Amino acid sequence: MATSHGTPPVFNNKVIAWIDHRLPIFSYLEKEYHTFPTPRNFNYFWNFGAIATVMLVLMIATGVVLATNYTPHTTMAFDSVERIMRDVPQGWLIRYLHMNGASFFFIAVYIHIFRGMYYGSYKSPRELLWILGVIIFLLMMATAFMGYVLPWGQMSFWGATVITNLFSAIPVVGDSIVTWLWGGFAVENPTLNRFYALHYLLPFIIVAVVALHVVALHVHGSNNPLGIDPKGPQDTVPFHPYYTMKDGFGVVVFLIIYGAFVFFQPNYLGDAANYIEANPLVTPTHIVPEWYFLPFYAILRAIPDKLGGVLAMFAAIGVLFVLPWLDTSRVRSCTFRPIYKWFMLVLVVDVIVLGVCGANPPEGWYVPIAQLATVYYFFHFLILLPVLGKIERPLPLPPSIADAVLKKAG
Repeated sequence: MATSHGTPPVFNNKVIAWIDHRLPIFSYLEKEYHTFPTPRNFNYFWNFGAIATVMLVLMIATGVVLATNYTPHTTMAFDSVERIMRDVPQGWLIRYLHMNGASFFFIAVYIHIFRGMYYGSYKSPRELLWILGVIIFLLMMATAFMGYVLPWGQMSFWGATVITNLFSAIPVVGDSIVTWLWGGFAVENPTLNRFYALHYLLPFIIVAVVALHVVALHVHGSNNPLGIDPKGPQDTVPFHPYYTMKDGFGVVVFLIIYGAFVFFQPNYLGDAANYIEANPLVTPTHIVPEWYFLPFYAILRAIPDKLGGVLAMFAAIGVLFVLPWLDTSRVRSCTFRPIYKWFMLVLVVDVIVLGVCGANPPEGWYVPIAQLATVYYFFHFLILLPVLGKIERPLPLPPSIADAVLKKAG
């Protein structure tokens, strides 16, 4: 293949050239994933977009295999999962890859989100890119919740019962929504069937939104740790081979850690109660969702009023949609915001504290701590971010990415 800057690529392979002349897919890949100009100062936090994509593909592949052996019926679901583990060739591996893959998918996405927040990747002109990312996050949460119900263990059943019952707090239409979600008057076979169907469907919708996310990314290019736009060719490098190799290295390291959990601690991130078949007559001592829902679960329980808790939980995600307009700072990256960068670290600690509170029963000191952490969460976005952006004096920005990189190297 031969190409030059500003001219369409010429493919030496006649078959590829024939196909590309009629369907320019190879020209697209060449432009967007080979010669695409990328800021030269990416750090390893920028690997997590590629890592999340790999995890999404892995989750879909293992999910399709599991679906061919799973029976979505309340009398057979639990036993079909046990059969996958014991009788299906390598079924235990596929199930553990899928089960732990959900946790590691969320780990990658949470790091990706906090990286975007720290370096201001949501600011103009990338607002729509950020909003699409939040939509992906919401779809992931819905998919994960429905998938957690499918093993039909104790925590699956009671988690579904508690979470779906939250909608009953909505005035007038709440009870009707719960009945519609259940497909009846209790969490039963219709609930399991529709959750199974949606759990299978939603990942493909996520793929479609991810495609839009990537297209939006390539319109204005990626943000970078400095938060300044490239001034010329000296500020960028081709995506391949520089970042394909860097992303590849990050993916391999991430998969090694993921593999360690799959093979040595496959149940570490799960709940032992889910290995007990669902029983509507026996309520677990402490009903708790998967770890990636715990901060939002803590916010839900921190509000004494049921409707208030539900609204606060959804507002905790909804505030992310308007984040680009809440931040009033003149610069993107926290690198040049000497005060706010410390508050970003406080926000990370705050979310971890919420997660710990959500994992424990709502009693004792966990209740006031969760309430304080909830207050700070909304204070950070609704008050601190707009006010500090106006009064904080940012550090001077470098003239270009190249100057900053060469100065650091020197």
